[in-house]
Amino acid sequence: MKKKQYAVIGIGRFGSSVAKTLYKLGFEVLAIDTSESRIHDIISMVTHAIQADSTDEDALKAIGVRNFDVVVVAIGQDIQASILTTLILKDLGVGRIVVKAQNDLHGKVLRKIGADKVIFPERDMGMRVAHHLISPNILDFIELSEDYSIVEIAASEQMIGQSLLELDIRARFKCNVMAIKENNNMNISPHASDLIKENSILIVVGKNEDLQEFEVSFSS
Repeated sequence: MKKKQYAVIGIGRFGSSVAKTLYKLGFEVLAIDTSESRIHDIISMVTHAIQADSTDEDALKAIGVRNFDVVVVAIGQDIQASILTTLILKDLGVGRIVVKAQNDLHGKVLRKIGADKVIFPERDMGMRVAHHLISPNILDFIELSEDYSIVEIAASEQMIGQSLLELDIRARFKCNVMAIKENNNMNISPHASDLIKENSILIVVGKNEDLQEFEVSFSS
């Protein structure tokens, strides 16, 4: 089976991290940036790296960007360039376009012009830090929508040795335990009788306010 090909446009701190990680995971990655120095810095850490202006439709056509499965637009502060690049990619028929947004208004515009996924790295990182501050047991926090999220939480002292039935998370907090991780094993259909161990990590989904109550209640 052919592996997906990715293009990352905008090789700043966020874009370079995405490109390098995808390449390390074994995917073919093309890095594109207007800066010659940024292209020089990343050229040995991706499959291909090209200096080009992504707001130039002819340049993107010449690169063959439409042949990539996913294009990530990670342009930094230039919102106009981000929007124009997204429009061009949409017109070229790119299969999946993922765009970094600076703020909610930028995100709304990107969605309206056809971005398949809009991400807010700074905001999302801020949310992760905030939830970690609420409870040191919080390992990750993923927003699904304005109202619902998934939280990854390490078992606290109050949980260890109890079963899911005894914890009664669904009834007490209206949250659902989707899975339990232990070392490298993932239990994706946990039973009510499953015991929480010292190394257990719970994957929990629910409304944001219910998750917050759950996090605070079980913080160590």
